[in-house]
Amino acid sequence: MGIYLNPGNTNFWKSIRSEIYVDKTGLIAYTNKCINTTKQYMCVSRPRRFGKSMTLEMLCAYYSRGCDSRELFKGCKIEADQSFDEYLNQYDVLFLNIQRFLSRAGDQKVTEYLEQAVIAELKKAYGECFSKEERRLSAVLEQIYVERDRQFIFLIDEWDCVMRERQEAESLQRQYLDFLRDLLKDQPYVALAYMTGILPVKKYGSHSALNMFWEYSMTDQKELEEYTGFTEPEVKELCGRFGMDFAATSRWYDGYQFKKYRHIYNPRSVVGAMSCGSFSNYWVSTETYEALKVYMDMDFDGLRGDMVQMLGGGHIPVNTRSFQNDMQSLRTKDDVLTLLIHLGYLGYDCERKEAFIPNQEIVEEFENAMSVGGWQEVMRVLKASEKLLEDTLAGEEESVARGLDRAHTEVSSILTYNDENCLSCAIGLAYYSARKDYRIIREMPAGYGFADIVFVPLAHTDKPAMVVELKYNKPAYTAIEQIKERGYIQALEGYQGDIVLAGVAYDREKKDKPHSCVIERLPKEERIPH
Repeated sequence: MGIYLNPGNTNFWKSIRSEIYVDKTGLIAYTNKCINTTKQYMCVSRPRRFGKSMTLEMLCAYYSRGCDSRELFKGCKIEADQSFDEYLNQYDVLFLNIQRFLSRAGDQKVTEYLEQAVIAELKKAYGECFSKEERRLSAVLEQIYVERDRQFIFLIDEWDCVMRERQEAESLQRQYLDFLRDLLKDQPYVALAYMTGILPVKKYGSHSALNMFWEYSMTDQKELEEYTGFTEPEVKELCGRFGMDFAATSRWYDGYQFKKYRHIYNPRSVVGAMSCGSFSNYWVSTETYEALKVYMDMDFDGLRGDMVQMLGGGHIPVNTRSFQNDMQSLRTKDDVLTLLIHLGYLGYDCERKEAFIPNQEIVEEFENAMSVGGWQEVMRVLKASEKLLEDTLAGEEESVARGLDRAHTEVSSILTYNDENCLSCAIGLAYYSARKDYRIIREMPAGYGFADIVFVPLAHTDKPAMVVELKYNKPAYTAIEQIKERGYIQALEGYQGDIVLAGVAYDREKKDKPHSCVIERLPKEERIPH
């Protein structure tokens, strides 16, 4: 076994024997189907700490020639697949961590350093197959294929670190991409190439130097959705095993979604919460909030307003197609939003083509980034939100209306009320502090329609539930009537406590006092069972 050629199964063995291991070996059944087919080139991009390296270690353990991994996979999902025996430890694997080569290359080109290191290992196993003077890795592998009929599986980790860490070095990026194309494209010695990184394949204009790759990214994971993070059943099992509240876990770490799997959890954070027995910012703690703030502060038209709307619980339309898959060529707010989707700071609804802040952990990171300057008006609204909630629960209609007026004044330069959706986002921002006691759901199906905003109490609080209906240029009392007539309290069926009904209206013609509010409290003893 070597460092690059057939590294073996030791790293995956460590994962298997860890206290928390979630079986994702079903992925191997899919990669087996891709070997020596038109789908043999796979570029799988995910945010940092989403299990990319562990996946490569699993594939390395399964495919690497020279080790026996049968016992390691005993009881795993892949063992039951009909392809398990056919490919188990049957290939020479080249495991290339580009981050490591980049950090070690120094003044030398990263590709030259890589070729020298890998060829040195290949000489030990296949030195008689190629000339000692050969310096090109592709030429060496071609000669091994001719002499020994050997195919290789390429596992490439941090493939995009050249784009992320050498953002200004366009010539280096082009040279690196040309190297990968020469190494992999249309080469008979390639049985499978599986690359992982944060970004999809880099584009230049409308073309890609690596156009043979199938893309599996945070905007479309295709067949790999299940293996992108933890699924809901997997998290429920972990919560049961470690005695953690599933609803709270969902609020903190759920929110990434795809076409089939609508609930994907951040694996790093779930493992942290289960191991430590508490909810905290386990994923974002591995990187400072300045990384997010750089992109939030970019001066693209409408970007700040979109950020505020998402902080208030809104979903923002985004065109992900113009993104050039790097961190330098950002020309529009859509490029910034798409980058934040790939980085994991935003979720993406691929059916509605909308971006949003996925969960509590990321919400707090946005708040941290805003707190250090440039977003003072938003921070003032957030700090006033606790008083606004108290006044609402107390039925102080005039005080609530004044509080909403002040909140609107603070953010009016960033967020303009155009319709009830914008109003809903602003209300979500104004009640920001309620997140610690409530699960806040916008457009919740209920009765004969959709309730605008429903505040569902979390298990630890004794605060009443709330149903908030919004009206734009209509009286606030009509919102209360709508809640009752359309049976919106059915959204809280099974809830046994009091319910606060709040109708909030905005009249753009009333410049001094545009908001009005009507509040009713429905005691639990007066509720009619359904």
